[in-house]
Amino acid sequence: MKITNDIQVLVIDDDQDVVEAYQSLLEIAGYSALAVTDPTKAIEMLHKDWAGVVVTDMYMPGLSGIELLEQIKDLDAELPVIMITGHGDIPMAVDAVKKGAIDFLQKPLQPEQLLALLERFLPRRQQTIEQRITLLKGASSILLGDSPLITKIRDQIAETAPTLKDVLIEGCQGTGRSTVAKLLHDGSHIRQGPYVTLKGSAVSTTPDLQRSMISARSGTLCLHNPQEMPKETQQWLCRFLLEQERQGKKEVRVLAVTNNNPEQQVETEVFLPELFYFLSQVRLSMPTIQQRTCDIAMLFKHFLKQSCLTLKKPLPSVDKAYINTLNRHDWAGNVLEIKNVAELYAIGIVKLAGQERTKPLDQMSSPLDDLVDSYEKQVIEDALYLFAGRINEVSSYLQIPRKKLYLRMKKHSLDKAEYKVQSSC
Repeated sequence: MKITNDIQVLVIDDDQDVVEAYQSLLEIAGYSALAVTDPTKAIEMLHKDWAGVVVTDMYMPGLSGIELLEQIKDLDAELPVIMITGHGDIPMAVDAVKKGAIDFLQKPLQPEQLLALLERFLPRRQQTIEQRITLLKGASSILLGDSPLITKIRDQIAETAPTLKDVLIEGCQGTGRSTVAKLLHDGSHIRQGPYVTLKGSAVSTTPDLQRSMISARSGTLCLHNPQEMPKETQQWLCRFLLEQERQGKKEVRVLAVTNNNPEQQVETEVFLPELFYFLSQVRLSMPTIQQRTCDIAMLFKHFLKQSCLTLKKPLPSVDKAYINTLNRHDWAGNVLEIKNVAELYAIGIVKLAGQERTKPLDQMSSPLDDLVDSYEKQVIEDALYLFAGRINEVSSYLQIPRKKLYLRMKKHSLDKAEYKVQSSC
């Protein structure tokens, strides 16, 4: 049985008389409490979404208070735990606080001290859970999919974003690594602070990184491929992170984005081991599309709908055979490739169907030459809309030289200025 949020306090002690006395005290004070004498059963009842506080004795048979604390922190590092200890066990209680307990109280217990801690930490815990739910809803609307792997990523974002811990986000290109980094920033209390992105390959000297750190002060630095920075710069960043940890003050949160298997780069001494250690204390591994094939159809339809809304075009139908084709594709470019294919489909270009082709016209209502001209105009116009009149991108997208594109646009009386995004005053 899992504890519900109707219970505010879980009391754990192997002495039945003691837990009954605690429970009575808490209920008189207006708290809903549950008492348990077997710590091994208590850990089975806890879950990361419980909005309560744990009060546990230090010495218990079968599972000590310290061991229980470690298991609770593995379940949810933010779940508040208050340790109850004898007078002679102060050093052990201090060690428990270092390991994540919010505080400790000595026996004989002073009721007002316990109630003061509950009054302080219960609202914080409830706020943490509410914030996680909000973050999870936000992540679900951006990081789409129902597969277990992407669901786990959303849960990790909801749990990690408010903590301001540095995070290593690893995975292949196109899996959504940058999206996750932005969600982590937006879900923190420094969301109003700066969000600075920097590529490791753009850092040739330590001052290059230092300037970006200054720009990101009181905010987040999203650092792509930190292993591409010079060794001395990696060492400087390592010292910076260590100093932040020692002072307990977060001047800049660092979110590192890298490819799969960074350990290999550590082994070859490309990635400084100390820096890898600091950045990888929290790791998020982004799944490839091949690892979440059940999400392909949903992602394609989502991006197709988005493109049609952008282009102000009716949403085309997608037959089952084409969905099967999508599901069989290897998607080397991951989510980004699905997005590109969906955008092409929106303007009438069908990819992955054995060869690139356009959707068939319903009927031959005009001579062939007129139909060809009309279709050519439509494709160019859709591409101009898609890239807001940016000719270089349109030319690359349609795979024709700029000069040839301008000639076709002149033929169809198309002016790039009419497709540029108009800024409002």
